[in-house]
Formats: sequence, C-alpha cells, structure tokens
Amino acid sequence: MAKLWEKMKKGKIVTSFRSLKTRMFCIIMAAGIVPCIVLHFGILERYLDNTVATRTTEVQTQVRIIADHLITYNYMLDNSNDVVNAELLQLSNLYDGRVLIIDGGLKIIKDTYAVSEGKTLISEAIIKCLKGEGASNSLKEAGYIEIIVPIEDKSEGKPRVVGAMLTSVSTDSIMNGYEYLQSRALLLEIVAIVVIFGFALLSSRRMLKPFEKITDAINDVKNGFTDEEISVTDYIETEHIGDAFNQMMGRMKVLDDSRQEFVSNVSHELKTPLASMKVLADSLLTQENVPAELYREFMIDIAAEIDRENKIITDLLSLVKMTRTSADITVEVVDINAVLELLLKRLGPIASRADVKLIFESRRPVSAEVDEVKLTLALSNLVENGIKYNNKGGWVKVILDADHQYFTVEVSDSGIGIPQEAIEHIYERFYRVDKSHSREIGGTGLGLAITKSAILRHRGSITVSSEEGVGTIFFVKIPLTYIAQ
Repeated sequence: MAKLWEKMKKGKIVTSFRSLKTRMFCIIMAAGIVPCIVLHFGILERYLDNTVATRTTEVQTQVRIIADHLITYNYMLDNSNDVVNAELLQLSNLYDGRVLIIDGGLKIIKDTYAVSEGKTLISEAIIKCLKGEGASNSLKEAGYIEIIVPIEDKSEGKPRVVGAMLTSVSTDSIMNGYEYLQSRALLLEIVAIVVIFGFALLSSRRMLKPFEKITDAINDVKNGFTDEEISVTDYIETEHIGDAFNQMMGRMKVLDDSRQEFVSNVSHELKTPLASMKVLADSLLTQENVPAELYREFMIDIAAEIDRENKIITDLLSLVKMTRTSADITVEVVDINAVLELLLKRLGPIASRADVKLIFESRRPVSAEVDEVKLTLALSNLVENGIKYNNKGGWVKVILDADHQYFTVEVSDSGIGIPQEAIEHIYERFYRVDKSHSREIGGTGLGLAITKSAILRHRGSITVSSEEGVGTIFFVKIPLTYIAQ
C-alpha cells in the first residue's frame, strides 16, 4: 500500500490511466467481464426463479388432486382413510415437506408431522382460502414454498369450501442445484476473466502499435534523424494523423524557407544602402581637393541612402509590431470618414508630384472600433502604392461603405496593374513585382505585408483583383465591432 500511495502522490497512477493503451485495455476487459457478470446474475437468478415456479405449479397440481380425494373419501369427517393418508404421506416425503388439513372451523384434522392435530390454526391466508381464495408463497430465504388450496365440496352442484389444505415444500434440493451451478459458473468466470485479461493485454498492445510507430517517427524527425514523411496506413486514424503531420512538416519547411529568405532579404536590403554610402565615402576619401559641388552631391546621395535605410528599419519595426499578440492593439471608436479624409490630405502632395488625382467617395458615415494608427498605416500603404505604381494623369479612388456588421474600403487605381502570377506573392515580405521600378520609387517590399497583418489583426480580410495596363482594386472588409482573440 505504501508503494501504491507513493505512486499516486507522484501522479504515476493518474498518468497510467491517461494512457491510451491503459484505456483500451480497460475497455476490452470491461467488454468481456460485464457480459459475464450479467450472465451470472441474469441466468442463475432466472434459473432459480423458474425452478421455484415450476416446483410450485407441480405441487399445486398434486395438491388439488388430493384435495378432490379428500371430498371423495369423506376425509373431512373421517381422517382415518388409509388411501388418503398414504397419498398425504407420499406427498410429504416426495417433496420433503409438511401437509396440514384444516376444516371449516380452523381446526387441524391432519398433520403429516403428527404434532399439531386437534389444534386451531388462525391465519389470514387460511381464512382467505376458506373464502375460496387459494394462494402460494415462495419463501426462498426461509427454504420452503408454502401452498394453500381450498377443499371444495361439489356434490350439491354449487362448490362449497369445507376446509383448506396447507402444504409446505422444501427448496433445499433446488438451492443445492443452484449452488452447484453457481460454483461452476464462478469457475467458468474466473477462466473467462483470465482469458479476457490475456486477450485485452495482447489486443491493446497490437491495436496501439501503429500509434507507437507514429510516435517513434515523430521523435526521429524531432531529433533530426530524418525529415522523411510519415506513412502508417494500419488504420484510417493513423493515416490521417500521418497526413496531418506531413502537412505540418511541409508547412514548417515552407516557413523555414520563408524565414531564411526573409533573413537574406533583410540582410540584402540593409546592406545595399550601407554599400552605397561606403562607395560614396571612399570616393571622397580617395580624392584630394574635392570640389565643393561634388562633395555636396555625394553628401546628398549619402543622406538619401540614410533615409532609405531608416525607412527599411521603420517598416521592419512596424511589421514586427503587426505580428504580435492582441495586447499590442489599442481599440477605440474611430470616425473612419475622418481617418480617410486626413489620410488623403496627407498624401495629396505626393499625388500632385506624380500627377495622379485622388478621389474619395463616402457612401455613408462610418464609425468603428479599430486601432487608428495601425488601420491608417495599412490604408496609407494601399493608397500610396496606387500613386507610386500609376501613370501620369492617372487616378486613385477610395470608396467607403458599410452595412450593419462590416465596413469596407475599396482602393482602386488606373496604374500599371499586377501580373496574375504575382498576385499570390504580393503580401510576402520584400516581394516586388518589378524590382527595378520599385528601386526607383523607393519601395522596400514590406508595405503590403504590413497592410495585411494590420487588417488581419482587426479580424478583417483583404482581396485584390488586377489587370496589367488597366489597374488594380484592393477590397478591405473589417468588422464594425472589434472581435477580441
């Protein structure tokens, strides 16, 4: 008991019952033992009840026959008839019981035990019997069956109860048979439990072997011994688990490749301005008597590269903030119309320099629970991209609308468009459709990644449709009420 208690304190017993193998073992054991218990109590108890009922019916039949003989031989007036006494004695000996003959005055005129003759028997059951109500009562606990039959005189046409015949029959032989069957059944149950135990042990191990294969395969992958896909087709369930794990592994590989590519792109993007500044600085250092005009030109270029480096770092920090948990989002009720008007006003000078017209169409006033800073950044990227990748004399149109659950912002332009094969990649970090053109206009390749992260943080969605040479349409849909994670 001490060892068992120590195991329970350490949680080993609880852990064991949490094991699928242990549960399978217990289920199989229960599936085998429960029917044994049901059969034991069901069949044996049914046997006992049926045997007692059969014995009762059998004795009742013989008692009724003898009751008729009592009238035939006028036994109620003269109990010395040898034929009837022999029948009574035979009945008593046959069933190891006792027979009492009681007349209408409740007096016992015959007792096969010869101990109560001449005495008066007052009993509710006897009184009811004298009124014509026979009865039988099985007293298994007391070890006998009691049967009371009325003695009816039918000589005058109408039956008349003149006495009662009380017969007590021993159930010892029945109980002996029951106990014998019970001992045999118990022996069979023990054998069955041993067999079921072995079967449950072997079956639980065999049934869970495929899951152990999966565990071993996952451990091999975790420890770096292999990166091959798992294939355990023993059961549909194990096949599904293997497929799910393989899909997860594929996703992890994609994420790992994306991470490596991201690190490579970040390194490249950050090194490029540094390299340019290094070249410009070295050019100034290696030349003597550098003209002030050239010196100024180089310093302007260096300042531009510093600004470019700063923008990349700022965008990276914004992207990192967008991918954090919901604790970093500050939600408040915001006038979306005012946000878009201010956004377009701020981008107006950029659009004027690019000879692009900004159009704002508000179909209804909209207020929503959003993080104003993050949402402004996301929508600014869409409008700014529309300006940057547009044609001279083109336009960027922003349409605000809402229903009872969501508000939508549609940003469309008359720009150069996006190739169909590039649409699925535009939200990837540092991805550029036209890298050379993006360099010219100062893009970092992080704007749309930041935009999508911000919109997803608001539990919204963003879709895009585009045609080269015609333009692009971004469609943003965000709940009016913020849905917390």
